[in-house]
Amino acid sequence: MSRWSVIGDGVTGLCIATLLAERGASLEVIVDRQHQPASHLAGGMLAPWCEGESAPPEVVELGQRSAPWWSARVDGVEHRGTLVVAPPRDAPELTRFARMTHAHQWVAPDALEPDLAGRFARGLFFSGEAHLDPRHAMQQLREKLQRAGVNFHHGPPAGRIIDCRGIHAAAELPGLRAVRGEMLILHCDDVQFSRPIRLLHPRFPCYLVPRAEGRFMLGATMVESHDGSPISARAMMEMLSAAYSIHPALAEARIVESGTGLRPAWPDNIPEVRHRNGAWYLNGMYRHGFLLAPMMAEKLMQQLTQENLI
Repeated sequence: MSRWSVIGDGVTGLCIATLLAERGASLEVIVDRQHQPASHLAGGMLAPWCEGESAPPEVVELGQRSAPWWSARVDGVEHRGTLVVAPPRDAPELTRFARMTHAHQWVAPDALEPDLAGRFARGLFFSGEAHLDPRHAMQQLREKLQRAGVNFHHGPPAGRIIDCRGIHAAAELPGLRAVRGEMLILHCDDVQFSRPIRLLHPRFPCYLVPRAEGRFMLGATMVESHDGSPISARAMMEMLSAAYSIHPALAEARIVESGTGLRPAWPDNIPEVRHRNGAWYLNGMYRHGFLLAPMMAEKLMQQLTQENLI
């Protein structure tokens, strides 16, 4: 039986390692001590229908299988849907979003989230969507693999390589580009939401994802840049302004963390499995890491099986 070396312990690497282990393969996971995976800063929204606003149909189709995959392997997947809202002056944005997506219904936002009373006249509810805490989910996958005897280490690979390093594999993958994302973790006990809220805005749309113990992940930015420096003042001001538009109580939230990550993306923003110079690569998750990594890992398993490698 082949021994596999999965390089990278972000969401893609952990999904691949999980599927290899489930198939009884011998494997190890090589951890990059110099670079934190971009998935550490992810929102954790399993929202295929919302992504249909700008993503190709295959993202919507594949993404629908994501929540069941995660629910079968980790605790904490919340099946509460996604609520999309817009300030009154941006009502056309909500109509546009409805036109470009499906599997939603018009709702009174405060019927789902009472703390939004008086804030928004109407919204779109995508009831089939879900969310999770990315760090908690990745930690669970890692711990299960370790209990199964998978070694996580920083040394050289000892087996066939499956490279899942994201943007850090760009030197071996011509055409891979970086898309900068910025996020904040807020703590606020004065408002409670049970599902992700997407605020539509023509200049700085954002999403607010509830986490445990009064925390929220606030994200928005998509910048075509290889700059991994700390969050910009402009991005922070725009995101906080958007959060205030969702609920004024968030103005008193405490910023407990800020972060930036470089998402790897191909020109068409669709992830791909590639085989080069004897190594397998799964890369280009763009903004769809938790949504598509499980399905793309399954696709890689199918290719390896067809070639009698597992």
